[in-house]
Order: sequence, then structure tokens, then C-alpha cells
Amino acid sequence: MANTIDETKIKTDLYDAVNGDWLKTAVIPADHSTTGGFTDLADNIEKTLMSDFDELLKGNLQPTNPEQTEFKKFYALTTNFAKREKDGAAPLKPFIDRITKLTNYQDLSDQLADWILTGLPTPFSFDIDSDMKNSTTYALFASGPSLFLPDKTYYAEGNQAAAQLMPIFTDIMTQLFKLAGYGDDEAKTIIDQAEQFDRLIAPHVKSAEEGADYSKMYNPRSLDDIAGSTDKLDLKAAIMTLVKGTPDVIITPEPAYFDALNDLLTDANFPLMKSWLLVKTVSGLSSYLTEDFRQTSTIFGRALSGRKEARSQEKAAYDLATGVFDQVVGDYYGRKYFGEAAKKDVHNMVVKMVNVYKKRLANNTWLGKATRDKAVLKLDKLGIQVGYPDTITPLYSKFKVTTAEDGGSLLSNIMTFTRIRNEDEFSKWNQPVDRTRWEMSANTVNAYFHPFHNIIVFPAAILQAPFYSLNQSSSENFGGIGAVIAHEISHAFDNNGSLFDEYGNLNNWWTEEDNAHFKDLAQNMIDEFDGLPYAGQKVNGKLTVSENIADGGGLSCALEAAKGEPDVDLKAFFINWATIWRSKATKEREQLLLSIDVHSPAKLRANVQVQNLDDFFSTFDVVEGDAMYKAPADRVKIW
Repeated sequence: MANTIDETKIKTDLYDAVNGDWLKTAVIPADHSTTGGFTDLADNIEKTLMSDFDELLKGNLQPTNPEQTEFKKFYALTTNFAKREKDGAAPLKPFIDRITKLTNYQDLSDQLADWILTGLPTPFSFDIDSDMKNSTTYALFASGPSLFLPDKTYYAEGNQAAAQLMPIFTDIMTQLFKLAGYGDDEAKTIIDQAEQFDRLIAPHVKSAEEGADYSKMYNPRSLDDIAGSTDKLDLKAAIMTLVKGTPDVIITPEPAYFDALNDLLTDANFPLMKSWLLVKTVSGLSSYLTEDFRQTSTIFGRALSGRKEARSQEKAAYDLATGVFDQVVGDYYGRKYFGEAAKKDVHNMVVKMVNVYKKRLANNTWLGKATRDKAVLKLDKLGIQVGYPDTITPLYSKFKVTTAEDGGSLLSNIMTFTRIRNEDEFSKWNQPVDRTRWEMSANTVNAYFHPFHNIIVFPAAILQAPFYSLNQSSSENFGGIGAVIAHEISHAFDNNGSLFDEYGNLNNWWTEEDNAHFKDLAQNMIDEFDGLPYAGQKVNGKLTVSENIADGGGLSCALEAAKGEPDVDLKAFFINWATIWRSKATKEREQLLLSIDVHSPAKLRANVQVQNLDDFFSTFDVVEGDAMYKAPADRVKIW
């Protein structure tokens, strides 16, 4: 990560002044679409764990719990490339046959609950999360399906990206169906029909921008309303079987989709839907088969992201194994490479940042007392999770691997685990919410805030340099992990998080006046980013507003914390802030993210937010006429 920093250029471009030397020499690996701070940490963790798990397979490293024993067996299956070549397309056949045997909607309706538990695709999706109005209980959610292309906006007439991508998708699926034993004509018919159905779905699901607005997620409907969305499938019986009960309310983030479902599931459209199910299944399961299947299945993702090569067999096998046993792997990584001492140290740092945030709220000049008190109460109730969970989720004790010697294939085990996972998920309906449950494994370089639970989570993987290190100064640490911690805290008060109370309930705790003022400030943040040029396109201020608010609040709060330390060094603070966003990406990836990602581009996250802080200008003597200068009246300040 070391590089030369040109402080003379900070007045022109903070990000380039800090990272320019690195950007000149950084090379994006052929199997990556990006390299830089987050990616480098992830790659180093991957290298470490692949080495450890190689020793595990050799017997030189012993499992420390039953879940690791099953992980070892599964990793042996994912790395048994000879077995996967020998099996060919055979493991896929039972699932293709099940779809092929459908002659009408009734055939699907008769087995719908089992179909969903198996993990086969459907033209809608059900999942479980905490009830947005009663966060202590798990509720059933109903949404539309994912599309072939990244976002519904790609389906607009004349979209150039779609014109390039859909032919690639068609070609890939033709190759995959050929590998599965289909003739050219039959494959062409299936793929053409599937793409027709996908285009019919697209207008009725939400775009990334629409989905980013949590205020429009809560659309409760009765079981009969959802069941009445189509007369072709018995959704009521399927739902009652899945959850083993009768939900009074089903939350529907995409109500327009269910309003349109009856028009989508017509007799004339049945062949189209059936082909869509086949394409979804072959595409979704190909990575678990032969190397030809795997390599072909990655072509579309590579075209989207600009990756030149697929992951190696060995890395792909690691991805599969660690993806299925993610919390088991996270437990191993956290305990071995992070430990209880570091866990306590970072937890204390999080508490310190929460207290700084409380102080800032107490001194806030635009919030009324009633709203301010509720905001502080929300911080008092904030759940903090650091490093790794205390115990492995019981789900993983149910994963029992059928080895190759006992007739198991990689895909058969995957589908067995998928069913176990789905059954476990639906069993949570109407049960108490477990706020201690981790949704991200400890070996993941990331962090998150869950608005439905009012918790912040910092996996062990991100708690290392340049984000955090005992060898860094306090200012560097606050410019790194301090800003990340405060970012996640700020999500409790962004345009989405602010909709939820201290228990994670969708509940307006703002006074009308304060809420109006906040919306005006949020609009300022939208305007600050909206239309900024990047990678030949423009930033969508509405899509990225929640993350931009969190960045602004996080950086401002971390700055105050840094200034409270005896060894404060604001140059080091701002320089490390720019360092953690160091990134080099393919143009394809940058353009894709501009369309679907709620985060602004890394360079803009580094540069724009510092322009909202008065201390940045005084620290580096940035004045009017300098490229990094922003007039005080234009500086966006929310938290």
C-alpha cells in the first residue's frame, strides 16, 4: 500500500495526490475487475485461507469443530475436478427434467412449495426478514424475480448496453444448452422464448434507483390478495405449506409486479415462462459442473465487469466452498487471525464513536429537542457486532456432506444444502427476531448497518491496515476505520435509516418541521453528486444519496473524534481517508456500478466529502481558485 504522496497536488485533487503514484503502477489482475484497498485485503485473506485449507485437505491441519469437518469434506468435493468432468451434465439432468415435464401451470402449482424449497426458479420470490412495522417478529416478503440483464433500465428501447449484452447472453446460453445435450434448434427456441418472458417481466419490477427508496418497501397485502394475483398458481397453498401457517400480512416491496402477475401468467405465455425457468436453471447451476460449463457461465459476468479471465479452477473451488460454509469459515478466520483482544479493542472504538455521535446530536442546531432525544435513544439501543459471532449459526450443523465415495456430486450437495437453508429460512416466519445473527461472514472485507434490527456489524476482515492498525496513529485510524464505523452509525440517520425507530420499526419519530428540514438537507446531498461526470457517464444522486449521507456524517464524526486525541494530525486523517478509497477498475465495471450501485465511485467518495468540511481547507490551505475549493455556502452539512 506504500506510495509517494504529493501534497502539492492536494489543492487540485486529494484522491490523485494520495493515490496517483499507486494508480500509475497498479495492475488489475486478469480475473478481477478492480484492484485497490478493499480488493487487496480480500485477496490477501483469500491467499491465507487457501493455504490453510490446502493443509486441512492434506490432514496437516485438523478441524476444530464438527462444522469444519463437514467443510473439509465439501472442499474436497469442490476441488475434485476429475469427478466433476466424469459426471459431466448428469447432475443437472434431474432439475432440467423436472421443468421439462411441466405441461401446464397446474403441474407447477401442484408442486410449488416443494419447487421453491428445492431452489428452482419461479416468476416471483418469497423471503423472510423482520416485519418492518414489528421488528421483533419475522415476516414473509414477496417480490418480483431477478432479470437476465442487471437492471430494468437496460430494457428501455435504444439502450446501448443492452444491445451489446443481450447477444452475449444469448450466445452463452446457446453454448450451455449444447453442453447440456440440447440441439441447436431446440436451444434457440428455448432461449428466444425465455428472453421474451424476461422482457415482459422487466417493466413491472423496480429499478435500482426505485429499490433504494426504503420508504416505498412496506406495502402490506393479505394472503388472499397475494393469492389473487394469479389464477394459474395456488400461491395460498404454497405459502401456507412453506411457512407452516397462515400469514395475515405479506410485505410486498414490489406491489406493481403482483398487480401485473395475472397478465404475465397467461396460457399463451406458459411456453415462454417454462423456457425462462430452463434458462434460469441452466445458467444458475452451470458453475457446479464441468470446467467447460464453468468457464462458459462466467462469460456474461466478465463482459459486464470487464474481467479478462475467469477465476482459476482452484480459486473458484475455494469460492464455492467458502460461500456455502461462509459462517464456518468466518469463525475460523476470526478466531485465528483476529482474536478476542482485538475484538474488545475495536468494540471500545465503536462505543467511542457512538458517544461522539451522541455529543454531536446534543449540539445539533437544526433538530428540535423531541427529535434529538429520539435520535439519542436510537443510539442507546444500537446493537454492536465486531469481529465474528460468539457461536456458529446452528444452521451449519445440519449440513452433512455426501462424499464422492458415497455417490455425492458437487451439485447434489449444493441442492441439498439449498433445501436445508430454505427450510430453515421459512421456519423463521412468525418467530422472534434474532438480532445477534450475522448476515456477513467475518472474513468479508466490508461492514453494514441493518435498519430493521438497528445493528452495526464490523467483520474482522476490514479491521486491518489501512483501515485500522496499532501501528497507525490515532488520526490515521480515525480517517480509516473510524470513518467507516461512523459511516455505519450514520446509516441510522440517512434518508432510509431515519425512517426506522430504535427497535428497527418503520415508524416516524421525527417532528414534521425536523423531517422537512432533513429532506431539504438530503436534497442538497442529492444535488451535490447528481450529474457528476465519471467513466463517460454521470452519477445518479438519488440512487447514491443514502451512502453519500452516511459518508458525510461518518467523515465529519470521525474528524471530531480525531481532533479529541492528544496526537491529532489532520493531514494524516485526510490522507488516510483518501487512501482507503484507493481503487482501479475496468471501465465496464465503473459503468455498471453507476447504473446499479447505491455507492458513489470511490474517487468521488474521497474527494467530494472532504469539500464539505471546513477543516480540510484550513489543513491544506485550500483557497478560492483551487480546484478542491468549495464555497462555504455550497458545503453540505447534515450530521
